[in-house]
Amino acid sequence: MSQPRELAANFAARVTAWQREHGRHDLPWQVRDPYRVWLSEVMLQQTQVATVRAYFDRFIARFPDLRALAAASVDDVLALWSGLGYYGRARNLHRAAQAIVAEHGGEFPRSSAALATLPGIGRSTAAAIAAFSFGERVAILDGNVKRVLARVLAFGGDLAETHAERELWNAATALLPEHGIEAYTQGLMDLGATICLARAPLCLLCPVHDLCRAARTGGQDRYPVKTRRGVRGRREHIWLELRRQGRVWLVQREASGIWAGLWSLPEFDSIEALREAGADWPGRCVELEPFTHVLTHLDWTLRPVRWMLPARTPARVVVAIEARWPSGRWCNVDEALRLGLPAPLRKRLVAGAGAAA
Repeated sequence: MSQPRELAANFAARVTAWQREHGRHDLPWQVRDPYRVWLSEVMLQQTQVATVRAYFDRFIARFPDLRALAAASVDDVLALWSGLGYYGRARNLHRAAQAIVAEHGGEFPRSSAALATLPGIGRSTAAAIAAFSFGERVAILDGNVKRVLARVLAFGGDLAETHAERELWNAATALLPEHGIEAYTQGLMDLGATICLARAPLCLLCPVHDLCRAARTGGQDRYPVKTRRGVRGRREHIWLELRRQGRVWLVQREASGIWAGLWSLPEFDSIEALREAGADWPGRCVELEPFTHVLTHLDWTLRPVRWMLPARTPARVVVAIEARWPSGRWCNVDEALRLGLPAPLRKRLVAGAGAAA
């Protein structure tokens, strides 16, 4: 999808000038440090800036540089990520840090092509790191930028299709300025985040309003086109809060799937399955208020059941219970909160500790 040279030059100049005067300049990752740029780009995937700020500051305080992150345990990384969601991002962040230390002497590769070979770094993230940190003249195409360009160009290709996304990448590359790639790239991001909104875009404040083909026809809502939609799933489980002597039993989840690698409560398909498993367990169980945890593709109803084991539960019974989950461990609240936990479990443990206090 070729663009007239005058459109490309005019578009880039306006975006760059607007960013310098009206764009965001106070974000803590707006530095020529590939580590901070990378961390922010990963955190900002599927997450708003307002949410990311606090996580970013805590993460930098704990892992101030690449080598500190690479030397950490994955549990330490997941613990700081807890609540931010999409935990595969954190595991890939850790893996990539270790790969950069092991394979690149602790120095970030300076090209987007090389960066894109690292775990969890896709084409757009690699381009953002290379543009902001090393000044590489390369296009980005995150969700916000796709929306801006699709509207400006009235790009009708279905971005669920690989060939259409490839065509938009080509168009994004054709629009790149010869100089000032950092301000231009930040400007596109800022336009998508603050002006060219998914709903009710602020077109009259947009510096490229008169260049925007969608705005000319009032068709902003038609772009970008992406027709394929996944079918939302539903799931329901019993969440066993097994307690003994002030500690809760946690199990580490599988390395893939929802909450992969996090520490959580054991799950059962039904209350009947739990009662059958615990037929010989002493103590009592209490069914607590169920809740639904909303994920991108799934509504997951969890029904917590608290089972209190008496302090004098025979050791052989405790051993038999523990053997059911070989990856489990008993944790008090402080110990649990230092682990990578799903957000709803962390919230419950914190609330429980506050109530106890």
